[in-house]
Amino acid sequence: MTTYVSIMPMQKITDVFKTDLHESLKDKQIDPSMLSPFQKILLIADGTLTNILEVFLNEPIGVIKLSEEIISVTEDILPLEIKVGTEVMKRQILLQGKISQQNWLYANSMIVLKRVEEKFRKKLIESHIPIGKLWVKHKTETFKEIVNYAKEPAGYLSDYFEIKEADKLLSRTYRVFSNRQPVMMITEKFPDNYFF
Repeated sequence: MTTYVSIMPMQKITDVFKTDLHESLKDKQIDPSMLSPFQKILLIADGTLTNILEVFLNEPIGVIKLSEEIISVTEDILPLEIKVGTEVMKRQILLQGKISQQNWLYANSMIVLKRVEEKFRKKLIESHIPIGKLWVKHKTETFKEIVNYAKEPAGYLSDYFEIKEADKLLSRTYRVFSNRQPVMMITEKFPDNYFF
């Protein structure tokens, strides 16, 4: 059975995107002083997260696909500016160390297929290359906009990180724009005791 974690409440999106990390985290009851510098980098970085992780962890990072399906949405999704019936790809992945076999990060994404170049879409489906590296490979111009930060119980994701269900995950959700339109929305999560 495939289970999808909700990316965020789809009925509404705040029209004010905060650029100050400390202010944004405090609004979500996350104490910035309790985060390591690298955790802050992971939450605010607008570059390719996989490359950042590889440098910090000193190992190559691979993608483990947990699920991937193409669906037509059954409700309007305001953050992606799409209407009922739009075809999207929903996928869940883990970023895993190729040497340690450690799962470092979980991500779920929703991608508006008609807004993505065909070659990029094909590679996304066929390969195990992280999205960020595909952007670089295809020289795709992108802009990320943070939608939300969260701290929440790991729940069923705890199995992937070998932690307890009640242990906390830190996460961020962001929209990715290309050609001035939102093409995907991604939520990335990792245990709050990682990356100190």
